[in-house]
Amino acid sequence: MDKIRVAIDGPGGAGKSTVAKAMAKRFGFIYVDTGAIYRTVGLRVRRAEANPKSAEEVEPLLADTKIEMKYDESGSQRMFLNGEDVSDAIRTPEMSMYASDVSALPVVRAFLLDMQRAMARENSVVMDGRDIGTVVLPSAEVKIFLTATPEERARRRYLELQAKGTECTFEQVLADMNLRDKNDSERATAPLKQAEDAVLVDTTELDLEASQNAVAALIEKRMQA
Repeated sequence: MDKIRVAIDGPGGAGKSTVAKAMAKRFGFIYVDTGAIYRTVGLRVRRAEANPKSAEEVEPLLADTKIEMKYDESGSQRMFLNGEDVSDAIRTPEMSMYASDVSALPVVRAFLLDMQRAMARENSVVMDGRDIGTVVLPSAEVKIFLTATPEERARRRYLELQAKGTECTFEQVLADMNLRDKNDSERATAPLKQAEDAVLVDTTELDLEASQNAVAALIEKRMQA
């Protein structure tokens, strides 16, 4: 098989990015963090002081918004907004909510869809997000829906933010996560849901190694088919 497209969907804090990065490294694929792309759009909107829920305010900003995805020497994905490396600036709870808001706008999803699909046409990819298997890459060879309980996902995100020095409480993180889950699942355009042909992987009781091995086994099975 010339190219393999792996679509990993699921709610925030399920471990999608961590697992997807590990899979890309293990199999030599390109890793595409679509959440980071939406966060970058969210940052553009935030800096323009526009309403992230308003297509009328957001659409004019897209004309002069250039988003680039590059990889450093370690293979880590870096996000650039109009030439500026914003990889760290987009990793805040505020940008998480902005990403949720702008991703609900059809005009934003259309703006980014070609960019995401082009990467999958040109490379074997592991792409994670919330609608990869249902909308972005509906014909992906491997589809996985990665999830965990809200409390476990909030715990992981809380520890991640604490490690970065971000001031927050577990209760705040859990409330934000529940709100984003609700927004992502109920939005009219490309809502978060498991594709009919996706394999459900619940990582609540799994450590990182076990989660990665479970996903790797699914990819290996498809590659050997």
